[in-house]
Amino acid sequence: MVRITAFAAGAAMLLAAAPLHSATAPPDLAPVLARWDADPHPDLRGAVVLRDGRRVAERYFNGAGADDLHDMRSAGKSVTALLVGIARDRGAIRSVDDPVARYWQAAKGSAVGAVALRDVLTMRSGLAAFDEDPASPGNEDRMDEAADPRAFVRAIPAADPPGTRYRYNSATAYVAGVVVAEATGQRMDAFAKAQLFAPLGITRWRWDADAAGVTKGQGNLWLTPRGMAAIGEMVRRGGIAGGKRVVGRGWIAEMLAPRVAIAADDPYADHYGYFWYRKTHAIRGLPITVSFASGNGGNKIYVAPACRMVVAITSAAYGRGYGQRRSEAMLKAVLDAEVAAGGCRG
Repeated sequence: MVRITAFAAGAAMLLAAAPLHSATAPPDLAPVLARWDADPHPDLRGAVVLRDGRRVAERYFNGAGADDLHDMRSAGKSVTALLVGIARDRGAIRSVDDPVARYWQAAKGSAVGAVALRDVLTMRSGLAAFDEDPASPGNEDRMDEAADPRAFVRAIPAADPPGTRYRYNSATAYVAGVVVAEATGQRMDAFAKAQLFAPLGITRWRWDADAAGVTKGQGNLWLTPRGMAAIGEMVRRGGIAGGKRVVGRGWIAEMLAPRVAIAADDPYADHYGYFWYRKTHAIRGLPITVSFASGNGGNKIYVAPACRMVVAITSAAYGRGYGQRRSEAMLKAVLDAEVAAGGCRG
C-alpha cells in the first residue's frame, strides 16, 4: 500500500498547461494516426488528438464515424470519479473520508457501508471483490447477473481491512455511482447530464443502467471520441471548460494524485488515483507523465500536460490483450512526434 500525503508538486506538474515556444513547427499528426489503417485487427474505431484544446488530428477506422457512440467500458469509472468530485464541490458529499453508509443509508450494517469513500475510489475497499477471479464473491459478472445489484453489493463480505490492499473490481465503482445518486437525490445519468456533459457541450451520449434502474458507475458509458476528448481537455485544464469551472481544481489534483503503486499488477500503469491511472513514459529520453481513463479493449482518454495534449481512442477489442497494447502504441507514437518537434517538456 502506498499513501500519498503530499502531492502538490506532482499535481502541479500534471495540471500545468502553459504553452511552450518551440523553434520547430508543431508536427502533422494525421500521418501518425494513419499508420493504423493497416492494423490487422478490424476492431479499432477512432482516435482524436487535441493540442492546446484544438483538434489537430482525427481518424476513424473500420467503418466508424465521428458521430458514432462507443461503449468505453471501464473508462466510465473515471467519469464517475469526476461526478463524485462535482457532488463534493456542491456540498452534497461532505468528505471522501465519510463512510459509504453516510450517503447510502441502506448500506448501513454491511461491509461496504463502513468503507470510506476514499478507499472506494482507490479500489481498496477491502471487500471480497476481484474482477479477475470468477470465484470472487463480488466478481463483476456475478453482480451484472444479479436481479438487484444493490442488494448484491451490500451482501459482499469483507476480505481485508479497508485501505490496505488494491483489488481491481467494478463493485466499488458501482457503489460510488450509488453514492452520487443518493447524495444528490438524482439518478447519476441525470446529474452527469446537467453538471458535466452539458457544460462540456456533449450532447451525444448514453449511460446504461442495471436491472434495478441504477446508472452503472462502473462503466458502460457511451460517448463519441470527441466527447471523450472534451472530458480529457477539461481535466487537463484543471476542471475548466469554455472559460467556466466545471470541476474544482482541487478535486482534479486530488483525483489524479498517485495514491497506489500498481506497476506490479498492471503493465500499463505506474499508479492509481481516484479511478484514474498514471504512467510516466520515456519518450526520446524525456519523461512524459500521462494520466488516463482506461476501459476494456483499449478505450482510453489520455491526458499529457507536459505536451499540452489529449488523446482519445475507441476500440472494440473487448477481452483481447492487443487492444490495450495498440492504444498505448498509438499514444506513444503521438508523443514521440511531439517530443521530436520540441513540443513537450519533461
